[in-house]
Amino acid sequence: MEYIIITGIVMLIVLAIINLLKNEETNVAERLGKLEANMIKEISTFKGDMLKDLNNDFNNLKDKIEERLMIINDKVNERLDQNFEKTNKTFINILERLSKIDEAQKNIEALSTDIVSLQSILTDKKTRGTFGEINLRHILESVFGVNDKIYKMQYLLSNKTMVDCVLFAPQPLGTIGIDSKFPLENYQLMVDRKNSAEVRNVAEKAFKNDIKKHINAISEKYIIAGETSDQAIMFLPAEAIFAEINAYHPDIIEYAYTKRVWLVSPTTLISTLTVIQVVIKDMERDKYTSIIHRELNLLGKDFMRYKERWDKLARSIETVNKDVEGIHITSNKIAKRFEEINQVEISTEENLKIEETN
Repeated sequence: MEYIIITGIVMLIVLAIINLLKNEETNVAERLGKLEANMIKEISTFKGDMLKDLNNDFNNLKDKIEERLMIINDKVNERLDQNFEKTNKTFINILERLSKIDEAQKNIEALSTDIVSLQSILTDKKTRGTFGEINLRHILESVFGVNDKIYKMQYLLSNKTMVDCVLFAPQPLGTIGIDSKFPLENYQLMVDRKNSAEVRNVAEKAFKNDIKKHINAISEKYIIAGETSDQAIMFLPAEAIFAEINAYHPDIIEYAYTKRVWLVSPTTLISTLTVIQVVIKDMERDKYTSIIHRELNLLGKDFMRYKERWDKLARSIETVNKDVEGIHITSNKIAKRFEEINQVEISTEENLKIEETN
């Protein structure tokens, strides 16, 4: 009996536990449903917020990217403009250089034509002589200017010979004859390496003979005792010929020295004329030094007379100044006396008498 009761009680407890579990299961299911609903709601809210934030971030990122792209675009356009400008300037400079090169090419072509014409001119002795005279004239004009008192071209001497130029240098140099010579044919044969040694040796001897003949002619024609200096100048218009003689033919220099003839090139002639010009200026300065000294003495005497007269005038001015001061003092005294008189009060009767008198 007790067993049955205990069994019944246990069954009741089990049933109660089952019911309780069912209730708890229902509550858990409800709670899980609510929790699931809340989670779904929260997930949906989170998803919406996240989408909204992502959208905002995307829009901000898009705006920033567009802004950066605009800045990059502006920079690229600026760099492109600068590069285009530099490229344009480069092309302009290239075109200018090409035009200058073209112009230089034309000048070279013209120069080559001039050189050919100059070579054709120099092949003739007469034209070579004219070339040397013109060159000589230009050098003289560049140093002295156009001045007939210092030099004259094509000057006729007393022996009826015509010298290319005479230079009126100061003493002891005196009148110096300058004659232009241009021995070219044998010189060209002598220095041309294409010619054989035999041809060049023959040309060298002929060249030396030409120079010596010119030296003899200048010495005999243009050095006249009592009229010209005891020396003359032989002008070689070509620097190359002058350098050849000085470098490889000292015997010609010695021969010219014995004949009192000096060989010069355009460069050395300019140096020689410049020295003569300095000497002329110094002599002119010395010439007028005595005149300047005399004039200064006369000016000193005039100044002493001026000083004496000024001293007299100063004394006269001083006397007049003293008289003016005395007159000024007297004038002040008189003015003061009149002022004192004007300040004196006159009585009424005296005023009446003055009125009746008036």
